[in-house]
Amino acid sequence: MKVADLFKVRSPEIKALHLTWIAFFITFYVWFNMAPLATSMLRDIDWLTQDHIRLFAIANVALTIPARIIVGMALDRFGPRRVFSILMVTMAVPALAFAFGNTMTQLLVARLVLSSIGASFVVGIHMTALWFKPKHIGFAEGFYAGWGNFGSAAAAMTLPTIALVWYGGDEGWRWAIAQSALVMAAYGIYYWFAISDGPDATSHRKTRKALAMEVSTWADMIKLILWTIPLVGCLAILVWRIQDMGFMSTTTAVFAYLAILAVVVYQVVQIIRVNVPILKKGVPDDDKYHFNSVAALNTTYFANFGAELAVISMLPMFFEQTWGLSAAAAGLIAASFAFVNLVARPMGGAVSDRMGNRRFVMLSYMFGIGIGFTLMAMMNASWPLIVAIAITIFTSFFVQGSEGATFGIIPSIKRRITGQISGMAGAYGNVGAVVYLTIFTFVTPTQFFYILATGAFFSWLVCFIWLKEPENAFAEEYHISSVDRMIAEQEQLKAEGRASP
Repeated sequence: MKVADLFKVRSPEIKALHLTWIAFFITFYVWFNMAPLATSMLRDIDWLTQDHIRLFAIANVALTIPARIIVGMALDRFGPRRVFSILMVTMAVPALAFAFGNTMTQLLVARLVLSSIGASFVVGIHMTALWFKPKHIGFAEGFYAGWGNFGSAAAAMTLPTIALVWYGGDEGWRWAIAQSALVMAAYGIYYWFAISDGPDATSHRKTRKALAMEVSTWADMIKLILWTIPLVGCLAILVWRIQDMGFMSTTTAVFAYLAILAVVVYQVVQIIRVNVPILKKGVPDDDKYHFNSVAALNTTYFANFGAELAVISMLPMFFEQTWGLSAAAAGLIAASFAFVNLVARPMGGAVSDRMGNRRFVMLSYMFGIGIGFTLMAMMNASWPLIVAIAITIFTSFFVQGSEGATFGIIPSIKRRITGQISGMAGAYGNVGAVVYLTIFTFVTPTQFFYILATGAFFSWLVCFIWLKEPENAFAEEYHISSVDRMIAEQEQLKAEGRASP
């Protein structure tokens, strides 16, 4: 697949790609619609403080991690068309509630619920995988993610103008946020009718159980449990941060910790309930997959997307304080880290397609991230600014290219559970952001960059040991196992039974 193919909009798969990245773009635009308007909110609402804004920022990512897991399960059961459309329409409600909220409780709850929209990323990943063949999936996924993710930057660039110029007045920010919510809801309705789950009815293959990921061996079930615990357990860090800021009492925090523990136990029980019968019966050889590859890609997304979210939040201040720049100049330079997304992610996927070895590409990118952050850790005021900018862009290319490479591999691991694998890997990106941002509160920028480099090198080592080159990674069609065919036959029989009088 070439760049020129993106303009063949009459091609069904290209049309589906554009419809889907636009949906992703809009959801991220809405997800990040608060930060650009924070100062307007502070001017308009008398009781609102900087601490409240920080609390809303934490709430804005709080439920993204569990939402990605739940949405991943829903994808494999109901398909991405339904899930994406419903997500866009339903998430418009908390967005509108936030736009017109007047109390602390209204704003906090609305932002907390709205954080679930961060799960939109994995929906489009699954939809794109249904439309594109294995040999083209890297570039398609990279283009989808790179251009869709730009919605967050677009929100920062346009929302202040919409609030101040289009609407004006102290409450212009409310109407700007409301407008973005209404556009998302309208597009969600349009998406339902404009697209299907792949080019034909057999593209979306349902899993046997959507409550937990299927595995191939007893050892893999233990590994799945161990890798699931941090996904929900990570929320304890957010609870601790909110309590430490003084917005949560000790009693409430204890209840929150108990709730997190209950969810962890529930997830473990579901993993056991789903997999024990399957493993007792025996998994056919043609239906087995390497769970170690899933674990390895969890670490890559932790180390690349987690690092990206963390670096974006601290890079402007780093340039401003280190080189004595103005806030505007520092922000513009730091924005280069995000702008590279438009090219780097599609390039990462394209390289993964054309090199003929997805594992090698993944290893190369992760090693490049480690080198890049090591160089950034060595930067100081004595370095020429232009060199520092070049190193930052160099690092960003590897960070975001590796994100594209990660999702160039995932669809080929196990077609039937692509949604759940994508959901887990995507959630680990948010876990990485939470962990890295928490660490950043205790260290200097130099130490922080070294920590990010260490995380990348560790992921490289895990990938070197565990990551397997997917079978049929460059084939014309995805591998269909005997279990896939059995499930399809059962679904067909059910459909015929419902159709008969």
